[in-house]
Amino acid sequence: MKVNKTYRSLLDKSIGSMLSAIEIYNKPAFHNREEVFAILAVNSWELLLKAQWLRLNRFNIRSIYELQPAKNKNGQNSIVKKVIVNNRCGNPKTLSINTIMDNLRQRGLLKDNLRDNIESLIELRDNSIHFINPDPISKQVQELGFACIKNYMAIIKEWKVEIDLSSYNFYLMPLAYVDEKKIVTGTLTNETMNYINLVKEKVNHMDDTDLEYAVAISIDVEFKKGNTFDSIGVNYAPDGIKVSLSEEDFKKRFPWRWNDVIKKCCDRYTDFKQNAAMHAIFNEIKENPKLSHERRLYPNREKPSTVFYSSNVLKEFDKHYTKK
Repeated sequence: MKVNKTYRSLLDKSIGSMLSAIEIYNKPAFHNREEVFAILAVNSWELLLKAQWLRLNRFNIRSIYELQPAKNKNGQNSIVKKVIVNNRCGNPKTLSINTIMDNLRQRGLLKDNLRDNIESLIELRDNSIHFINPDPISKQVQELGFACIKNYMAIIKEWKVEIDLSSYNFYLMPLAYVDEKKIVTGTLTNETMNYINLVKEKVNHMDDTDLEYAVAISIDVEFKKGNTFDSIGVNYAPDGIKVSLSEEDFKKRFPWRWNDVIKKCCDRYTDFKQNAAMHAIFNEIKENPKLSHERRLYPNREKPSTVFYSSNVLKEFDKHYTKK
């Protein structure tokens, strides 16, 4: 199948920029890693979004160019005819990433959480000159980075973009060995605080029902003395990595009770009803350890107990009901 050369080039450059952003961030010693990551990650997103907009417009190259009204013979702007705006080099000027995001959002192809994450990275890129002491915000920026990579992989899957991710490892080096005292005692400039407050505002307005995309992903690293033999073992895949989770971890993983799920469904769907079909869906969910967890009052007794649910249960209900 023949692929448009410009479209293919945009995709290749996009994946290259994202891989470079991750590689630089993961280097053991690299100054201003947060700013460089933001610069390359935003570049990657801009190329990917332009490629998608180009594809939606049947690979018409003018669709990603900035256009302005042409001048009529009388000197007035034409209502119909438009010409390409050139940059200082005389080359066609492409649309900004914000314009592309607006266009995609108007078509319902860009979720608010995803846009807020990209805008936060853009703000970091644009104001990187002010971050003269990046250590105090390294954890916050990495939380944006985790969400950025998750969103990047999710949108490629959702849009069915012609990028094969199977041969790449998308991960950022964990902050397990960051000196917390250094973070606490670091000096925050006014510009840095303004940026943190901006991101906090976006996180506070994050759409909790959007399960695919995130503004930021929380990082919590905790070291405990002693053993983990009393923890609950979980293994989701036969060849997966075994992870031990405490009961407190399950509260975060399964935050909803029955009534919470019912309320979420009533707010989310137009045709949701509490009937036999609904109970059948719940029974299937209870059989899935990824979606539900039964907490017993007494470990050696089956009753009394309470079932808690993951927010991902909404994905299952989405298959059966119509969203508002």
